[in-house]
Amino acid sequence: MKHIHLIAPSGASLDIRSPAAGVEALQSLGIEIHNTACFERVDQRFAGSDEQRLADMNELSQVDPEKVVMAIRGGYGLHRLLPNIEWAAIASNIEQGLQICGHSDFTVFQLGLLAQTGAISLAGPMLNFDFASLNDAGVVMPPNNFTWQHFVQAMDARTLDCQVTAPQTYLGSMPQGASSGILWGGNLSILAGLVGTPYLPSVNQTRGGILFLEDVNEHPYRVERMLMQLLDAGILSNQSAILLGGFTAYRLHDHDRGYSLESALKAIRQRLPQHIPILTDLPFGHQPEKLTLPVGAQTNLNYDANGFTIQSRW
Repeated sequence: MKHIHLIAPSGASLDIRSPAAGVEALQSLGIEIHNTACFERVDQRFAGSDEQRLADMNELSQVDPEKVVMAIRGGYGLHRLLPNIEWAAIASNIEQGLQICGHSDFTVFQLGLLAQTGAISLAGPMLNFDFASLNDAGVVMPPNNFTWQHFVQAMDARTLDCQVTAPQTYLGSMPQGASSGILWGGNLSILAGLVGTPYLPSVNQTRGGILFLEDVNEHPYRVERMLMQLLDAGILSNQSAILLGGFTAYRLHDHDRGYSLESALKAIRQRLPQHIPILTDLPFGHQPEKLTLPVGAQTNLNYDANGFTIQSRW
């Protein structure tokens, strides 16, 4: 991985120092950064007008497939662009080797791409969140080592191989097991918002799949409500396993009276078919440590009460 092409399809950078610091961090690792002008755009809360951001996306069909494409940040904005994205042309360039990475609002593009074409994209680090850390002296800090190593492994070797050691308390009737299926998912709020649209992968595409989910700033009752929606829509019961990453930056209130994220997961566990395991502590989400996950790739999962391993090659 020698070149990264930046795109800004969603929210504007809140502080221009963030993308600048991210570029500096990546350059210090010997990577050449392209299309830096995109992070200077601002149109209301968005990283440029709809036309500019759509151009970012559709130009991916022409980007040198030897480059890695990385979104600058999430926020909101990609929903506006979905009907006019040139899915087939982008998928054709992915077939030539192009890899496209991001998370958060970028889940919209990843699921739309999978639904429309079956092409694989990468749920992983973004410029602002993962490469723009400054210390107290204002000096750019290196990226999280776990995140960086798995990102490089995904970009250069096109493999995912991770062992998670953490107690698993929501396995249902299967204390241990193995499954293989399409890996898909991303941000829970985004995925729930795509139900009933042509940009959510179909039941046939995801049958027996391994669904991964994460979110940020969502109270546990909202997480439970969205999971209930996916359950009642037949999506959760269509999977061979459900992997939960980070659910971060929410605040409980006095009137919750002990209701917590664990309470929400217990409610889902009771209604989900008992042969489908729910696995927790997947290192992915709005957090410093994150895997780079191939959305749409066939993936192998082995699990027991002490953790799980997840492996893929694409």
